[in-house]
Amino acid sequence: MSFRPCAVIPAFNHYHRLGPVLAGLRALDLPVFIIDDGNVEPVRSGLAAFHAPAAGVTVIRRPSNGGKGAAVMDGFRHAAEAGFTHALQIDADGQHQPEQAAKFLALGQANPAAVIAGAAVYDDSVPKARKIGRYVTHFWVWVETASLDIQDSLCGFRLYPLAATLKMLKSEHIGTRMQFDTEILVQLHWRRVPVISVPVQVVYPPDNTSNFAMLADNVRISLMHLGLVLQTPFRLPLKLLRKAPPRQG
Repeated sequence: MSFRPCAVIPAFNHYHRLGPVLAGLRALDLPVFIIDDGNVEPVRSGLAAFHAPAAGVTVIRRPSNGGKGAAVMDGFRHAAEAGFTHALQIDADGQHQPEQAAKFLALGQANPAAVIAGAAVYDDSVPKARKIGRYVTHFWVWVETASLDIQDSLCGFRLYPLAATLKMLKSEHIGTRMQFDTEILVQLHWRRVPVISVPVQVVYPPDNTSNFAMLADNVRISLMHLGLVLQTPFRLPLKLLRKAPPRQG
């Protein structure tokens, strides 16, 4: 399997810390797609200023805000159309350290059929409620997959094999808001796409503005888990019938 990676960055209300993220990714020779998820001014112009295809950075604007998942999925499609085989998803707000992408790329090249999923390692900047809430989702994902294969389904720092991911997206409706990161990983696991976890440092900058809507997104995530749990008795037997991807090496 060939390996030609790029990076996809969904961006909504964040651009001030994007410069260092881009510099770190370009230092690894990664072409970058920034997906402007229907931002208004001044964010729209701030993102547009990064557009430099000759330098490996392409800004793609969505006409309206569709949510993180919608932006990432658009990025996947653009990346595949451009001939890339893998897409590194990374946040625009500086929570993820771009130099850590080298670990994802090395693992992805050695395991091109797998999703390389970041497992967040937090410092003291993480809000306590957010940290506790993550374990609720971890528990339900372990139930939904009947395994501990997915160590962290909420960290948005990961490398996707585009062919398998886009094939799944053609047959499944994946939530386009904050439920996206968890739901897409569970759906891929049900299709026997291997998930390899890699620890990554995640920080919450002190002046960072979160796009997480506490009530609405928690409701979306709860409904997502309800839907996945109800599907689990049917999905797990189907998973056993699917052929596993060939092992590398």
